[in-house]
Amino acid sequence: MRFFKDLSLSAFTAGFVAVLVGFTSSVAIVFQAAQAFGATPAMITSWMWALGLGMGLCSAVPSLYWRKPVMIAWSTPGAAVLAVAGVGYGMNEAVGAFIVCAALITLAGATGWFERVMNKIPMAIASALLAGVLARFGLQAFLAAQTALPLVLLMLAAYLLAKRFMPRYAVPLTLLVGVVYAASRGQLAWSAVHFDMALPIFTMPVFTWRAAVSLALPLFVVTMASQNLPGVAAIRAAGYDLPISKLITITGVATLVLAPFGGYALNLSAITAAICMGPEAHDDPKRRYTAAVSCGAIYVVIGLFGAAVVGVLTAFPKELVAAIAGLALLGTIGGGLAAAVRDESHREAALITFLVTLSGVSVAAIGSAFWGVVAGAIALAVQQLGRRNRYDSAQSIHGADPTKTSVGKAIAPGGKIVPNEQQATRNAAAGKTF
Repeated sequence: MRFFKDLSLSAFTAGFVAVLVGFTSSVAIVFQAAQAFGATPAMITSWMWALGLGMGLCSAVPSLYWRKPVMIAWSTPGAAVLAVAGVGYGMNEAVGAFIVCAALITLAGATGWFERVMNKIPMAIASALLAGVLARFGLQAFLAAQTALPLVLLMLAAYLLAKRFMPRYAVPLTLLVGVVYAASRGQLAWSAVHFDMALPIFTMPVFTWRAAVSLALPLFVVTMASQNLPGVAAIRAAGYDLPISKLITITGVATLVLAPFGGYALNLSAITAAICMGPEAHDDPKRRYTAAVSCGAIYVVIGLFGAAVVGVLTAFPKELVAAIAGLALLGTIGGGLAAAVRDESHREAALITFLVTLSGVSVAAIGSAFWGVVAGAIALAVQQLGRRNRYDSAQSIHGADPTKTSVGKAIAPGGKIVPNEQQATRNAAAGKTF
């Protein structure tokens, strides 16, 4: 099978690191969301079953089909919204709201409107958005040194040495060094691991206008704005041409099927996608899909074993997780920043997008990723409006051809000033050149 020929240690490790980062950074928020609806421990395990299988199959199957990395995750900001807004609602109403949200996501994908909106965002803005989302993880990698200085310094040294002598295996070796050090210091919390199979629990949905307005709509908005938006940016920044509308539709349909079991919202991933789509996963972009498939397979195992695998992942010290995430994303952060500031005409708007996104500001329960794009788009529109006004003024002064200047010259594409036709003819006769 071609997959096993393309698979490498670095790709599998990238998939594992993506799962490690994705779960340990947000699984507690998902637990809180479930508990807000009065979920029992068995129901929480069912949520892990539904989300694990949904993320795993929606990542692995499309990746194998298109042979390009497709990364699907649960909606972390959506879980945060549910944890706050879910108080006072029962699980039946919550499931009804999940289904309404899933229907809206499916509609957004099937109609193609979301992809059309994304196509209007310049690459500089999209790259700045991705860099701003990921830069927070890069900062956290070094902030972890405040509480675990030896561990972070050791992992940083391992990463730099491996990048110099074995760049393809830099992330696997760095992770190994961190795990060995943590184990030698007794910092791995294996006591939290309990090996039990997860069982799905079906909850009959109840549809109410109150839950639709208070739960479904906020969940839909934050999932599309704070998750799918940077997810598309991650795909395009990595250079992959994937059918965005089809992917959005897949996540919507999967959420529809899994909502009664706790699959509240699935969406495109940004952070874990950057790990599996970057050069650290594999030197050859055509073989990086194996990292996404590996990640998906691990998600499926998590779904089947539920709390057991979650216990394994959460056994790692939080500083180790922060360090490996930040180091694994360094290349992608650098590439995003380089693409963001490459075009001088878009540079200021891209920097505004980057800074607003990096700030983590949240307005109306919508995260900074959305507001970063809004701020960058407004800045770019203002800059282009000024240029258009100057263009219109030139047209009114010089008639039909606004590229003519007051000294009888024309502005060619690219801004180079050249003589107009009459002047060029006279110069040619006189033997003059420019």
